[in-house]
Amino acid sequence: MVDLSSATRVHLLGVGGAGMSAIAVVLRGLGCEVSGSDSAETPVLDRLRELGVDVHVGHEASHVAGADIVARSTAVGDDNPEVAAARQAGIPVYRRAEILAAITGMRSTVAVAGTHGKTTTAAMLSHVLTETGADPGFVVGAVLANGSIGARWSQSPLFVVEADESDGTFGELIVTRAVLTSVEPDHLRQDRPVAELEAEFARFCARAADGLVVCADDPGAMKASEGCPRVLYGFGPEADYRWRTLGSSREAMVGEVTRHGDPLGQLTVPIPGDHNALNALGAVAMACELGVGGSDAAAAMAGFEGVTRRFERRGQAAGVDFIDDYAHLPTEVSCALKTASEGGWDRVVCVFQPHRYTRTSQLWTTFAHCFEAADEVIVTDIYPAGEPPIPGVSGELIWQAAKEAQPDGDISYVARLEDAADYLVDSLRPGDLCLTLGAGDLTQVPDWVIQRLSER
Repeated sequence: MVDLSSATRVHLLGVGGAGMSAIAVVLRGLGCEVSGSDSAETPVLDRLRELGVDVHVGHEASHVAGADIVARSTAVGDDNPEVAAARQAGIPVYRRAEILAAITGMRSTVAVAGTHGKTTTAAMLSHVLTETGADPGFVVGAVLANGSIGARWSQSPLFVVEADESDGTFGELIVTRAVLTSVEPDHLRQDRPVAELEAEFARFCARAADGLVVCADDPGAMKASEGCPRVLYGFGPEADYRWRTLGSSREAMVGEVTRHGDPLGQLTVPIPGDHNALNALGAVAMACELGVGGSDAAAAMAGFEGVTRRFERRGQAAGVDFIDDYAHLPTEVSCALKTASEGGWDRVVCVFQPHRYTRTSQLWTTFAHCFEAADEVIVTDIYPAGEPPIPGVSGELIWQAAKEAQPDGDISYVARLEDAADYLVDSLRPGDLCLTLGAGDLTQVPDWVIQRLSER
């Protein structure tokens, strides 16, 4: 394991990403001198500079001079000049997961894992524990709604971490407790079929020796945690922590929560959608298992401000509301659109950007019925996330699947984001919701369209 106690200067490659920027924040909290580099200027780099991180735009061999260790994100390859320079100088080069594992080993760590919902649930749990006095450190893989990087280091014995399964390294984290939200096929490779992914989640569950909180409504999560001592949360009668919806709106969900059948109190979740009610219930369940009172947890949850790109309101122009969401998998798309369809807008106009060629090639048929809650759908081409193209794989596959499932549906394929923005400017009308879905650069489109509609 990486020994951070002897590292006084750490250099991070890909420091502008959600994962590495969070590591930078924690390392600064530990008292390390931190430097980093990334390929482009972003607002996150400015936030890191404010924390005293020496940030470089562009990659040069000289940036690693004086570093005790170097760590890199999964997007940084062996051909990076800083990686090569570090190795030539005898400076150890670690993966982000190895650094994060060392950090989790320094505290009693609660990990939040799952195909969907882990970012929001981890952020909710961190918020509830902070507001109720536990003051945990945490690492969440997104910028928080208040604009801060999703990380903090504290002197509390508790640490909350979002455990990412994308490359299998979540199994390296040293955890005492865990929340498991869901398990579905994703991040599959030739050497990582569905069975292996499920086995990785099962091993993860088995390592949470002091407590496991599992979503009872998710078959994959139930299967992965089978045989482990677990506490269940969900909508159904088998759940130890159970939610019953009392009301919903565009802004929030309100529900009654029981624990083992006994009333725990009313819970207001300041984000709409059944899926977010489940996320909040999972966070409250773990907080209660850690000793937080039910009423205290509920009061804290009411003040949760959210996470960027999770049903994030982006503005309004010409009577049109704009919301952006990170949904990029079939279940996530369906949940986001169901939530939008219940919001009372005249029309829900959805723009979906597929994410990664590999994911699209594996899952495109499963998107067929995901868009049924939308009044109009625009599918763009794929955001590659650094992957090389695969012949015959494009956003048209998802458009084709959706169109075959809904022959009469208003579903269009518009490859370029700029052309999609033009389409929206011409077609949106007062009373509409424009909902952008995807994990790529589609998040720019609401700003483009809002500006152009405002200038009319």
